[in-house]
Amino acid sequence: MTAPARIKVRWVRSAIGYDRRQRATVRGLGLKRLRQTVEVEDTPAVRGMIRKVAHLVVVEE
Repeated sequence: MTAPARIKVRWVRSAIGYDRRQRATVRGLGLKRLRQTVEVEDTPAVRGMIRKVAHLVVVEE
């Protein structure tokens, strides 16, 4: 059994002034502070979350 693919997501822009749902999405990705990088599984749900906050994060594949 192979391990699921993983991608790195880096928080690059502050969520201040954006909708609280977008801030919650950033937190849902596991990001707690600006310029932090987390590694998450590459699933359709996570890709959708990244797409919703694409203006705040960068994907480092």
